[in-house]
Amino acid sequence: MLDRDKKHTIIKKFAVHTGDTGSPEVQSAILTEEIKEVSRHLKQHKKDIASRRGLLQMVNRRRKLLNYLKKEDEKRHISLLRRLKLKK
Repeated sequence: MLDRDKKHTIIKKFAVHTGDTGSPEVQSAILTEEIKEVSRHLKQHKKDIASRRGLLQMVNRRRKLLNYLKKEDEKRHISLLRRLKLKK
């Protein structure tokens, strides 16, 4: 779970306009950071099945957001993938 300050910095960095918290870019960036945190947790706690299930749900939610963005605006999708350092 991301703390408040970290989430605010991500929102400021990926916001499309001022006050933006719900754009696909912001949601994908927040999910990416949460995925990183849960992945680190699972490296230490290999038998934590509940966290593994939550990780899979977050990955699927991010994938759906990225597919939506790709369908709506290809340029924004490509730039977001570069900024998040994800593969195409």
